[in-house]
Amino acid sequence: MIKKVWINEGCITCGSSEDLCPEVFEIDVEKGTAIVKDVDDLSTFEEKIKLAAASCPVNVINFSE
Repeated sequence: MIKKVWINEGCITCGSSEDLCPEVFEIDVEKGTAIVKDVDDLSTFEEKIKLAAASCPVNVINFSE
């Protein structure tokens, strides 16, 4: 079960995370990075989070179980 999600430095704001899991990820244009929304139960979106992390072209999406 995923308990925490974070974005490391180096995000290229490709939009993939937001496209795959808009419930958890959002592009912050001003900061130039994806951000993790405040979500009460990340486990609800576990498969989408894992897909977003696996699809990240610069491997900056991380999660802990």
